[in-house]
Amino acid sequence: MKLHLSAPSSSLLKATVKITGSKSESNRLLLLQALYPTISIENLSNSDDAEVMEKGLQIENGIVDIHHAGTAMRFLTAYFASQENKEVVLTGSKRMTERPIKVLVDALKELGADISYENNEGYPPIKVKGKKIVKNKVSLPANISSQYISALLLVAPSLENGIELELVGKITSVPYIKMTLGLLSQIGVESSFEGNTIKVLPQESIPSSTQVVESDWSSASYFYSIVSLCDVGTEITLSSYRKDSLQGDSVLADIYTNFGVETTFNGHEVILRKTTAVANKEIEIDLANAPDIAQTIVVSCFGLGIGCHLTGLHTLKIKETDRLEALKTELTKLGAPISVTDKTLTLRPSNQINKNIAIDTYNDHRMAMAFAPLALKTSLFINDAEVVSKSYPDFWKDMENLNFQVNK
Repeated sequence: MKLHLSAPSSSLLKATVKITGSKSESNRLLLLQALYPTISIENLSNSDDAEVMEKGLQIENGIVDIHHAGTAMRFLTAYFASQENKEVVLTGSKRMTERPIKVLVDALKELGADISYENNEGYPPIKVKGKKIVKNKVSLPANISSQYISALLLVAPSLENGIELELVGKITSVPYIKMTLGLLSQIGVESSFEGNTIKVLPQESIPSSTQVVESDWSSASYFYSIVSLCDVGTEITLSSYRKDSLQGDSVLADIYTNFGVETTFNGHEVILRKTTAVANKEIEIDLANAPDIAQTIVVSCFGLGIGCHLTGLHTLKIKETDRLEALKTELTKLGAPISVTDKTLTLRPSNQINKNIAIDTYNDHRMAMAFAPLALKTSLFINDAEVVSKSYPDFWKDMENLNFQVNK
């Protein structure tokens, strides 16, 4: 599906948007619910990824196809490895078979898991034969995707001796690790995170509880971008959010002050206001702890005519696509002076934006949504726009409710 996007008749918006539950929290809680059925979940994400995760957890034996869902691949690998008498082959899309899984598989094997590769060493599809895991000491490189780390931590309380995980080197994506430990704490599991060592104690059962998923901060990022590109006085209210969020992407509230956006918490709502116009400038941001909002931020900067230097982006190479190269290609089509390395992105200030460019999305939901706010500055096309269902199925409907012109 190819969409044509153009701006609302006014760049002064007033609106309220209800955003579905966080994909990151939902997938973690779904795994914990599979281990401890006494957990019930409210405000679950309606994303493809959460749906794939939920279905995958219900399979006892056979093929588990997780499509493009990287989180599900990592989490389900650890889950099935620790489930006695279950045997599955975990597979996914062509891109998924190019995304590395070796670091996690090696760690699980070190703990005693039975996992083998069906085709290429180090990549899905993988055969997982569940067995009782009693070893509890393992190490991982500290600079890898936090999903590998979280996968081990989530199954840890169900293991006979828990887990003692040593992270070797400088740790990245700390907020996502803390989110996982925070959710474990919420259900009553004891853990500690001191220096580079994380310990999770075993827990045979937990009391009944209802866990309410906070709305997704990554999804909120697109509305931060919209507000930043609108006139002073624009105000968008989002729900449901917490000031003490476990999600790393909540750093948006601080980052977007650079773009004239003020964030106010009111109960479970968060109000985004454009309070000041942004003068031409260049900013530098380290996104090692929140790489998923890099696309949104660079598009905001381009739309505002300001430059940016983004660092800490090494994990973007192995996402749904190579996000750094994808950003370079698509922004260059729009006329942006941009360069990338394997872990940084530099955009120089410019005031010219090419019109009616078709943005390719590379099977990556965030490419579609990150570029959409740019319709406030120029009309553009989004190719394969339905890819947003991976994390935010209602995105185009919500754009229409903001009076964007969204035409097939």
